[in-house]
Amino acid sequence: MKRRDFLQKMAAGGFVIGTGTFPLGDFSDPEVTKLTILHTNDVHSRIDPFPMDGGRNQGLGGASRRAALVREIRKKEGHLLLLDAGDIFQGTPYFNLFGGELEFKIMSSMGYDAATIGNHDFDAGLEGLNKQLPHADFPFIISNYDFSDTLLAGKTKPYKIFKKGPIKIGVFGLGIALKGLVPESLYGGTRYLDPIEKANYYATILKREEKCDLVICLSHLGYNYREEKVSDMVLAKSTREIDLILGGHTHTFLDKPTIVKNLDGEATMINQVGWAGIMLGKIDLYFERNQKGRCISCKNLLVG
Repeated sequence: MKRRDFLQKMAAGGFVIGTGTFPLGDFSDPEVTKLTILHTNDVHSRIDPFPMDGGRNQGLGGASRRAALVREIRKKEGHLLLLDAGDIFQGTPYFNLFGGELEFKIMSSMGYDAATIGNHDFDAGLEGLNKQLPHADFPFIISNYDFSDTLLAGKTKPYKIFKKGPIKIGVFGLGIALKGLVPESLYGGTRYLDPIEKANYYATILKREEKCDLVICLSHLGYNYREEKVSDMVLAKSTREIDLILGGHTHTFLDKPTIVKNLDGEATMINQVGWAGIMLGKIDLYFERNQKGRCISCKNLLVG
């Protein structure tokens, strides 16, 4: 399948983003392949729904509800990726009791394809994270943390390529600067590498050398900041070849994806779904061989 710059055309008005559905007849052509991407971020060990205590989030979230929603969507979709943008750990007594084992086992049972590493995933130190990795039946993808001098050496990937039918998807991951955010004793010899430099490097490999139809960045940089600091917005403007950024860290609830033009004037889509598993991001991409266009549907689903 020859790849087209669908996001560029979307920015020019050739695509639809919204919460609506598309008539099935429009995509019944065998030349059209649909890819569904589900994503989470900053779940923070929220295994149970929020208690019914009158709070803003009462009754929302919960791993069992998310798992049921994922199962329901899987039954309907032929090609699906399930991804997480970090901060899996910390936030409820489940993490204090089990150190992350339960979180990884639950994600594995849901069939997550990959996750990146957030700052709170270091909360039990490198030793704690390393201890729980065997419970994760999915890879951790991080492109700008160098673990060469730590016990995590060789246990993460800078990127991974997935094949879903005829579609080839490249995924890489970016983490936030740890100094001043995480005690040094917890991340030890981990070296933080410039995220924009690494993003350009790996996105180019995935798009030009590996010929991926879609390049996704799992980012724990944060959506946007008032001060000068690398964020998803800055990343999108400062890079090439990234089609989709699935973000985390700032707990930002987006009603719909943000579209930002990259260095080449092409569009990069950014999405983030808050925190605590309250929302499940859902993005549908339609790839056409006949090069007459693709449509994108994005609907962030409430879990509860």
